Amino acid sequence: MHINVDHREDHAVLHLRGEFDTYYVRKLQEEVDALVAAGTTRLILNLRLVKFINSTALGSIIKASRLCQSKGGKLALSRPSPFCRGIIEKVGLDRVVSIYDSDDEAAAGMRSGAPAKKAASGEMPELDESSVLFSPTDPTRIGHFLNASRAAAAQVVNPVHGHAFGQNWRGVGRMLALDERGLAFTWDGNDTQLEAFAMGQLLSLGTELKVKFRMPMFQQGFVEALATVAEIEERQDGVKVGAAFSKIDDKTLAGVKQYAADLKFLKDELRKATGK
Repeated sequence: MHINVDHREDHAVLHLRGEFDTYYVRKLQEEVDALVAAGTTRLILNLRLVKFINSTALGSIIKASRLCQSKGGKLALSRPSPFCRGIIEKVGLDRVVSIYDSDDEAAAGMRSGAPAKKAASGEMPELDESSVLFSPTDPTRIGHFLNASRAAAAQVVNPVHGHAFGQNWRGVGRMLALDERGLAFTWDGNDTQLEAFAMGQLLSLGTELKVKFRMPMFQQGFVEALATVAEIEERQDGVKVGAAFSKIDDKTLAGVKQYAADLKFLKDELRKATGK
Protein backbone atom coordinates (compact mmCIF):
# COMPACT_ATOMS: atom_id res chain seq x y z
CA MET A 1 0.00 0.00 0.00
CA HIS A 2 1.17 3.54 -0.77
CA ILE A 3 0.35 6.63 1.31
CA ASN A 4 0.64 10.15 -0.09
CA VAL A 5 0.10 13.03 2.32
CA ASP A 6 -1.50 16.21 1.00
CA HIS A 7 -1.05 19.07 3.48
CA ARG A 8 -3.87 21.63 3.54
CA GLU A 9 -4.35 24.84 5.52
CA ASP A 10 -5.94 23.30 8.62
CA HIS A 11 -5.90 19.57 7.88
CA ALA A 12 -4.15 16.85 5.91
CA VAL A 13 -5.47 14.31 3.43
CA LEU A 14 -3.81 10.89 3.37
CA HIS A 15 -4.38 9.21 0.01
CA LEU A 16 -4.14 5.44 0.45
CA ARG A 17 -3.67 3.16 -2.55
CA GLY A 18 -3.53 -0.63 -2.78
CA GLU A 19 -4.32 -3.33 -0.24
CA PHE A 20 -4.60 -2.18 3.37
CA ASP A 21 -3.80 -5.23 5.47
CA THR A 22 -1.91 -6.03 8.68
CA TYR A 23 1.47 -5.50 7.06
CA TYR A 24 0.76 -1.81 6.41
CA VAL A 25 -0.91 -0.92 9.72
CA ARG A 26 2.37 0.33 11.18
CA LYS A 27 2.98 2.53 8.13
CA LEU A 28 -0.34 4.32 8.66
CA GLN A 29 0.27 4.64 12.39
CA GLU A 30 3.66 6.23 11.75
CA GLU A 31 2.17 8.76 9.32
CA VAL A 32 -0.67 9.65 11.70
CA ASP A 33 1.64 9.90 14.74
CA ALA A 34 4.00 12.23 12.86
CA LEU A 35 1.17 14.50 11.66
CA VAL A 36 -0.44 14.74 15.11
CA ALA A 37 2.95 15.38 16.75
CA ALA A 38 3.45 18.26 14.29
CA GLY A 39 0.09 19.75 15.29
CA THR A 40 -2.13 18.51 12.44
CA THR A 41 -5.00 16.83 14.26
CA ARG A 42 -7.65 16.97 11.54
CA LEU A 43 -7.00 14.09 9.17
CA ILE A 44 -8.85 12.67 6.18
CA LEU A 45 -8.18 9.16 4.91
CA ASN A 46 -9.03 8.97 1.22
CA LEU A 47 -9.83 5.29 0.49
CA ARG A 48 -10.87 5.60 -3.15
CA LEU A 49 -8.00 3.41 -4.38
CA VAL A 50 -7.99 0.88 -1.54
CA LYS A 51 -9.01 -2.44 -3.08
CA PHE A 52 -8.89 -4.53 0.11
CA ILE A 53 -8.99 -3.90 3.85
CA ASN A 54 -8.90 -6.33 6.77
CA SER A 55 -9.94 -6.24 10.43
CA THR A 56 -6.53 -5.16 11.76
CA ALA A 57 -6.50 -2.23 9.34
CA LEU A 58 -10.01 -1.23 10.43
CA GLY A 59 -8.83 -1.40 14.03
CA SER A 60 -5.95 0.94 13.19
CA ILE A 61 -8.43 3.48 11.81
CA ILE A 62 -10.31 3.41 15.12
CA LYS A 63 -7.02 3.90 16.97
CA ALA A 64 -6.05 6.83 14.73
CA SER A 65 -9.47 8.40 15.27
CA ARG A 66 -9.04 8.15 19.05
CA LEU A 67 -5.62 9.78 18.84
CA CYS A 68 -6.95 12.72 16.83
CA GLN A 69 -9.86 13.20 19.23
CA SER A 70 -7.55 13.09 22.24
CA LYS A 71 -5.68 16.08 20.76
CA GLY A 72 -8.86 18.03 20.01
CA GLY A 73 -9.02 17.02 16.35
CA LYS A 74 -10.95 14.56 14.25
CA LEU A 75 -10.46 11.85 11.64
CA ALA A 76 -12.80 11.29 8.70
CA LEU A 77 -12.97 8.95 5.71
CA SER A 78 -13.39 10.12 2.15
CA ARG A 79 -14.54 8.39 -1.04
CA PRO A 80 -14.15 4.77 0.14
CA SER A 81 -14.11 2.17 -2.61
CA PRO A 82 -17.26 0.00 -2.81
CA PHE A 83 -15.39 -2.83 -1.08
CA CYS A 84 -14.24 -0.59 1.78
CA ARG A 85 -17.61 1.10 2.21
CA GLY A 86 -19.36 -2.26 2.38
CA ILE A 87 -17.00 -3.58 5.08
CA ILE A 88 -17.04 -0.33 7.07
CA GLU A 89 -20.84 -0.20 7.13
CA LYS A 90 -21.14 -3.92 7.84
CA VAL A 91 -19.05 -3.74 11.01
CA GLY A 92 -20.49 -0.37 12.08
CA LEU A 93 -17.29 1.66 11.82
CA ASP A 94 -19.27 4.48 10.18
CA ARG A 95 -20.88 5.09 13.60
CA VAL A 96 -17.46 6.14 14.90
CA VAL A 97 -15.72 7.65 11.87
CA SER A 98 -17.77 9.74 9.44
CA ILE A 99 -17.72 8.91 5.72
CA TYR A 100 -17.91 11.67 3.09
CA ASP A 101 -18.20 11.64 -0.68
CA SER A 102 -15.28 14.03 -1.22
CA ASP A 103 -12.23 15.45 0.56
CA ASP A 104 -13.80 18.92 0.57
CA GLU A 105 -17.00 17.64 2.18
CA ALA A 106 -14.94 15.83 4.80
CA ALA A 107 -12.97 18.99 5.58
CA ALA A 108 -16.14 21.08 5.85
CA GLY A 109 -17.77 18.43 8.03
CA MET A 110 -14.84 18.36 10.43
CA ARG A 111 -14.88 22.15 10.74
CA SER A 112 -18.62 22.45 11.31
CA GLY A 113 -19.14 19.24 13.26
CA ALA A 114 -22.14 18.45 11.03
CA PRO A 115 -22.76 14.72 10.47
CA ALA A 116 -22.01 13.24 7.07
CA LYS A 117 -24.94 12.88 4.71
CA LYS A 118 -26.12 9.36 4.06
CA ALA A 119 -24.98 8.17 0.67
CA ALA A 120 -27.81 7.81 -1.78
CA SER A 121 -28.68 4.15 -1.95
CA GLY A 122 -28.37 2.83 -5.44
CA GLU A 123 -29.56 -0.55 -6.61
CA MET A 124 -27.71 -3.25 -4.71
CA PRO A 125 -25.62 -5.44 -6.97
CA GLU A 126 -27.03 -8.91 -7.44
CA LEU A 127 -23.87 -10.43 -6.05
CA ASP A 128 -21.80 -8.56 -3.50
CA GLU A 129 -19.76 -9.22 -0.35
CA SER A 130 -22.88 -10.05 1.70
CA SER A 131 -24.47 -12.39 -0.84
CA VAL A 132 -25.41 -15.94 0.12
CA LEU A 133 -26.16 -18.29 -2.78
CA PHE A 134 -28.28 -21.26 -1.75
CA SER A 135 -30.25 -24.13 -3.21
CA PRO A 136 -31.92 -27.23 -1.72
CA THR A 137 -29.88 -30.36 -2.28
CA ASP A 138 -33.15 -32.14 -3.12
CA PRO A 139 -33.99 -30.86 -6.64
CA THR A 140 -37.61 -32.01 -6.36
CA ARG A 141 -38.24 -29.19 -3.86
CA ILE A 142 -37.24 -26.67 -6.52
CA GLY A 143 -39.66 -28.12 -9.05
CA HIS A 144 -42.50 -28.37 -6.55
CA PHE A 145 -42.29 -25.01 -4.83
CA LEU A 146 -40.89 -22.79 -7.58
CA ASN A 147 -42.36 -24.10 -10.81
CA ALA A 148 -45.51 -25.97 -9.84
CA SER A 149 -46.58 -23.24 -7.40
CA ARG A 150 -46.83 -20.65 -10.17
CA ALA A 151 -48.94 -21.08 -13.28
CA ALA A 152 -46.85 -18.36 -14.89
CA ALA A 153 -43.59 -20.12 -14.12
CA ALA A 154 -42.34 -19.62 -17.67
CA GLN A 155 -42.23 -15.89 -17.01
CA VAL A 156 -40.12 -16.27 -13.87
CA VAL A 157 -36.39 -16.39 -14.37
CA ASN A 158 -33.46 -17.57 -12.33
CA PRO A 159 -32.05 -14.56 -10.44
CA VAL A 160 -28.47 -15.73 -11.01
CA HIS A 161 -28.41 -17.26 -14.47
CA GLY A 162 -31.42 -15.60 -16.12
CA HIS A 163 -33.25 -18.72 -17.34
CA ALA A 164 -36.44 -20.51 -16.28
CA PHE A 165 -36.22 -22.38 -13.01
CA GLY A 166 -34.58 -25.77 -13.16
CA GLN A 167 -32.48 -28.07 -11.03
CA ASN A 168 -29.57 -25.60 -11.14
CA TRP A 169 -31.63 -22.79 -9.55
CA ARG A 170 -29.97 -20.77 -6.77
CA GLY A 171 -31.49 -18.14 -4.56
CA VAL A 172 -29.57 -15.02 -3.54
CA GLY A 173 -29.87 -14.02 0.12
CA ARG A 174 -28.17 -11.41 2.30
CA MET A 175 -25.83 -12.49 5.09
CA LEU A 176 -26.82 -11.55 8.65
CA ALA A 177 -24.40 -13.61 10.73
CA LEU A 178 -21.65 -16.19 10.30
CA ASP A 179 -19.69 -18.32 12.74
CA GLU A 180 -18.34 -21.86 13.01
CA ARG A 181 -21.81 -23.23 13.81
CA GLY A 182 -23.56 -21.90 10.74
CA LEU A 183 -24.96 -18.81 9.10
CA ALA A 184 -28.08 -16.64 9.05
CA PHE A 185 -29.40 -14.76 6.05
CA THR A 186 -32.50 -13.04 4.73
CA TRP A 187 -34.20 -13.82 1.45
CA ASP A 188 -36.74 -11.60 -0.30
CA GLY A 189 -37.69 -14.21 -2.90
CA ASN A 190 -35.67 -12.58 -5.70
CA ASP A 191 -37.72 -12.97 -8.89
CA THR A 192 -39.65 -16.06 -7.79
CA GLN A 193 -42.77 -14.02 -6.89
CA LEU A 194 -43.29 -16.36 -3.92
CA GLU A 195 -45.09 -15.12 -0.81
CA ALA A 196 -43.26 -15.37 2.53
CA PHE A 197 -45.35 -18.43 3.48
CA ALA A 198 -44.28 -20.28 0.32
CA MET A 199 -40.65 -19.26 0.88
CA GLY A 200 -40.92 -20.74 4.37
CA GLN A 201 -42.24 -23.99 2.92
CA LEU A 202 -39.42 -24.19 0.39
CA LEU A 203 -36.86 -23.63 3.16
CA SER A 204 -38.68 -25.48 5.93
CA LEU A 205 -36.93 -26.84 9.04
CA GLY A 206 -34.60 -29.73 8.23
CA THR A 207 -34.10 -28.76 4.58
CA GLU A 208 -30.52 -29.34 3.51
CA LEU A 209 -29.01 -26.50 1.50
CA LYS A 210 -25.91 -26.11 -0.60
CA VAL A 211 -24.62 -22.65 0.32
CA LYS A 212 -21.95 -20.41 -1.17
CA PHE A 213 -20.79 -17.24 0.54
CA ARG A 214 -17.91 -14.84 0.88
CA MET A 215 -16.07 -13.81 4.00
CA PRO A 216 -15.39 -10.06 3.83
CA MET A 217 -11.84 -9.07 4.79
CA PHE A 218 -10.55 -12.35 3.33
CA GLN A 219 -9.03 -12.30 -0.13
CA GLN A 220 -10.89 -15.14 -1.71
CA GLY A 221 -14.01 -15.80 -3.72
CA PHE A 222 -17.07 -17.77 -2.73
CA VAL A 223 -16.64 -20.80 -0.47
CA GLU A 224 -19.06 -23.72 -0.29
CA ALA A 225 -20.65 -25.80 2.46
CA LEU A 226 -23.74 -27.85 3.23
CA ALA A 227 -26.11 -26.53 5.89
CA THR A 228 -29.42 -27.64 7.38
CA VAL A 229 -32.20 -25.14 8.04
CA ALA A 230 -32.60 -24.86 11.83
CA GLU A 231 -34.66 -21.67 11.96
CA ILE A 232 -37.11 -20.03 9.58
CA GLU A 233 -38.95 -16.81 10.28
CA GLU A 234 -41.50 -15.22 7.98
CA ARG A 235 -41.16 -11.46 7.56
CA GLN A 236 -43.10 -8.82 5.69
CA ASP A 237 -40.41 -8.61 3.02
CA GLY A 238 -39.43 -12.29 2.91
CA VAL A 239 -37.87 -14.76 5.34
CA LYS A 240 -34.99 -14.98 7.77
CA VAL A 241 -33.12 -18.29 7.63
CA GLY A 242 -30.79 -19.80 10.20
CA ALA A 243 -28.83 -22.84 8.97
CA ALA A 244 -26.34 -25.06 10.80
CA PHE A 245 -23.34 -26.39 8.92
CA SER A 246 -23.59 -30.12 8.22
CA LYS A 247 -20.54 -30.39 5.98
CA ILE A 248 -17.73 -27.88 5.66
CA ASP A 249 -14.07 -28.44 4.82
CA ASP A 250 -11.35 -27.69 7.36
CA LYS A 251 -9.87 -24.75 5.44
CA THR A 252 -13.24 -23.02 5.09
CA LEU A 253 -14.09 -23.70 8.74
CA ALA A 254 -10.78 -22.18 9.84
CA GLY A 255 -11.55 -19.10 7.74
CA VAL A 256 -15.03 -18.81 9.25
CA LYS A 257 -13.59 -19.01 12.79
CA GLN A 258 -11.06 -16.30 11.97
CA TYR A 259 -13.78 -14.14 10.42
CA ALA A 260 -15.94 -14.47 13.56
CA ALA A 261 -12.96 -13.62 15.77
CA ASP A 262 -12.17 -10.55 13.61
CA LEU A 263 -15.74 -9.30 13.90
CA LYS A 264 -15.68 -9.75 17.68
CA PHE A 265 -12.41 -7.81 17.85
CA LEU A 266 -13.87 -4.95 15.82
CA LYS A 267 -17.07 -4.84 17.87
CA ASP A 268 -15.00 -4.67 21.08
CA GLU A 269 -12.96 -1.82 19.61
CA LEU A 270 -16.12 0.00 18.56
CA ARG A 271 -17.55 -0.39 22.08
CA LYS A 272 -14.44 1.16 23.53
CA ALA A 273 -14.62 4.01 21.03
CA THR A 274 -18.33 4.73 21.60
CA GLY A 275 -18.60 3.75 25.28
CA LYS A 276 -21.58 1.52 24.42
